[in-house]
Amino acid sequence: MIEQSHDRHYPPAKHRIEMTAAGLSSAEPVTAVDENGKTRRIELAGERALTLYVDKQEIVTLMTIGTHPELLTLGYLRNQGFIENIEEIHAIQVDWETEAVAVVTNRADRDFARRLARRTVTTGCGQGTVFGRLMDKLQKIRMPERMVEQSTLYALLNALREYNEVYKRAGAVHGCALCHNSRIEFFVEDVGRHNAVDAIAGHMWLEEIDGSDKIFYTTGRLTSEMVIKVTQMGIPVLLSRSGATLMGLDMARQAGVTLISRAKGRHFLVLNGAENLVYDAKDKSHD
Repeated sequence: MIEQSHDRHYPPAKHRIEMTAAGLSSAEPVTAVDENGKTRRIELAGERALTLYVDKQEIVTLMTIGTHPELLTLGYLRNQGFIENIEEIHAIQVDWETEAVAVVTNRADRDFARRLARRTVTTGCGQGTVFGRLMDKLQKIRMPERMVEQSTLYALLNALREYNEVYKRAGAVHGCALCHNSRIEFFVEDVGRHNAVDAIAGHMWLEEIDGSDKIFYTTGRLTSEMVIKVTQMGIPVLLSRSGATLMGLDMARQAGVTLISRAKGRHFLVLNGAENLVYDAKDKSHD
């Protein structure tokens, strides 16, 4: 059964897009049998295909939990470089019966064939993609300097323990958060971390949110794709409870992203940008 939310409200912005509010419920109850042969009711995270069309041109099929399909669409189009000006978008209409989202722009003469022909399959869950010459473009971007207090990281990690609602109930998802100091401003879970990032990017684009004073948190790996996405969102600090890849670190160095991995409790590893950390809560026993 598809349970859709129709109560999403966004504050006024300079450009308003005609959008559905077709968010799905995050998990569904199912029956399982445990190791003792007993029947149990558990919840599983939802996962549905959503094919994205721009002016009737098929772009991609995303596998998503479906809680923020309109924001996911916006963020995907922006992060992949398909549309750079939000004012070109007239409408975003999600229809779960056809498993499709239709984006209508004011430039129907656009042809995405060449961009779609050149893509890199990334390590993102469900296989993310990076289109065109996006990676070349990012070599020219440098993040603004952003100092971060160690105490702020600890407070943020403590606050994040109250989130991950779907993961706690059903597992099988990643969570991402847009943070300002120790405050979580927007939190999204999805079956792939890249989808959660794109939904937050869509939220920032729609609400004209500046990323220069923000911290981005993810439960997923710090891969090149993750660094590419937060760089485009203008966020200088990327924090994860998981590890990183060498390419992710290399791109963070190029773009000037402060990259922090293995962040759990009072532990973390700064892979890039250690000079941007203010160590105001060190364990003095290790001095």
